[in-house]
Amino acid sequence: MALQIGDIAPEFTLYDSGKQKVSLVDFQGKTVVILFYPFAFSSVCTAELCDMRDNLGMYNSLNSEILAISVDSVYTLAKFKDDQQLNFTLLSDFNREVSSKYGALYDIFPALEMRGVSKRAAFVIDKSGVIRFAQVNEKPQDLPDLSSIRQVLAAEN
Repeated sequence: MALQIGDIAPEFTLYDSGKQKVSLVDFQGKTVVILFYPFAFSSVCTAELCDMRDNLGMYNSLNSEILAISVDSVYTLAKFKDDQQLNFTLLSDFNREVSSKYGALYDIFPALEMRGVSKRAAFVIDKSGVIRFAQVNEKPQDLPDLSSIRQVLAAEN
């Protein structure tokens, strides 16, 4: 069942690109934007995350933290973060547990018929851990509605 606005966000702990454990509870008291994306280095994912990088000041001004999650390994994420100069946290859901909890996991990825790839999805979690925005896209090329995310973030301030 898909997560809905008003649901409590499922807790998780994942490794970041620097091999450090990061938990959602670490951000309690902050607004968090969680972005799930299929693959590091793919064209659409790179464009999406570089847009977040280029607009990080705006997200910071709205008192929000960005967590980007894919099923890539920590090693791939470290290279991706370095190559693209990404200035926010990348998390590895290599075991596919968090993507599954959030309803953001393909049974079969449509483009390459691979199993267990994260869908492109976005969630805004408020300071109390409640979901204030939820979007899970079935088509990997469809980007999240960043304008709506920004509106939700502005309303949280």
